[in-house]
Amino acid sequence: MNFKIGIKEVVAMGIGTALFVVLTNVQIPLIVVPNTALQPRMAILAFLSAVFGPIVGLVVGLVGHALGDALFYGSVWWSWVIPDGIVGLAIGFFANKFAVKEGGFVNSKNIILFNIVQVVVNAVAWIICAPVLDILIFAEPANKVFAQGAFAFLGNIVVIGILGTILLVAYSKIAGGSNNLQAED
Repeated sequence: MNFKIGIKEVVAMGIGTALFVVLTNVQIPLIVVPNTALQPRMAILAFLSAVFGPIVGLVVGLVGHALGDALFYGSVWWSWVIPDGIVGLAIGFFANKFAVKEGGFVNSKNIILFNIVQVVVNAVAWIICAPVLDILIFAEPANKVFAQGAFAFLGNIVVIGILGTILLVAYSKIAGGSNNLQAED
């Protein structure tokens, strides 16, 4: 678990938040339930969390989503911002186990662990947290918000499972290969 905040983490927070905001409008609507979509920004959140740890994940999830909502929609929907922070934070708690920076994410055991973690975390964030917050904060109808949460969960696990895994494998291959560099005499 990486609770250290150095220059790399600050840069990751800044770039990650900017990417998250920019990707806010890049989405494929899930027509079955209103206001839900496949969002590639979730893969960026999972990637940064798995590489840089829980603090980076939390900041990118919270600040990125809040800024994206404010800039593109005119207001912040906190009941969906908080779950993104939870996803980033929780995936980040397992960053050391994934061994992305060490080149170990090419190991199928680590890929499976990452995907188990992201499915469980997304279930808690979107099937429980988001709908409950929608009801408590905005007095939304329960049947609507639980349906939205279920479809957001499904969309996020697909996006993170495919795009997030591809990004992490590619990065791990590059990062792991750079650990083998040696100085010449």
